[in-house]
Amino acid sequence: MAITKVSVKSVLHEGFKIDVTASHNYVIDQPIAGGGTNAGPNPLEVFLSSLAACVCTLGRIIANQKKINLRSIEAHTEGDIDKDFLLGKTTEGRAGFTEIRTIVTIDADLTEEEKVEFLHEIERRCPIADNIALTTKVVAQVSTEELVK
Repeated sequence: MAITKVSVKSVLHEGFKIDVTASHNYVIDQPIAGGGTNAGPNPLEVFLSSLAACVCTLGRIIANQKKINLRSIEAHTEGDIDKDFLLGKTTEGRAGFTEIRTIVTIDADLTEEEKVEFLHEIERRCPIADNIALTTKVVAQVSTEELVK
């Protein structure tokens, strides 16, 4: 087993603007109607995009490994969520998505049956899909360090 740590840092600024530092820097925000400045996608969109991007990435990795001529792969991901729960308007239900759907278009010299098999292998090997489908221990703790201003 080869465990690798992946790390990102998020810092909330005025309003809902969050600067994220990872291998690349980017901004997460809320739409104007939600009190943000719409400077970037919201956290839910980032979450869903990470699944779609992982599907595409794993598609390329598997195609390279199996010598499949993958011209393109497109993943459209959408999810259903009860915003009343996350806004604290109800305690019924749950905070997360109740269902997530990904529709994948594969442009490769594969039969429909081979495309289905290819997609199943992507699903099995995608760490984002794995973290959604299975329970992963999530630990949150308060830092003892002071914020750097």
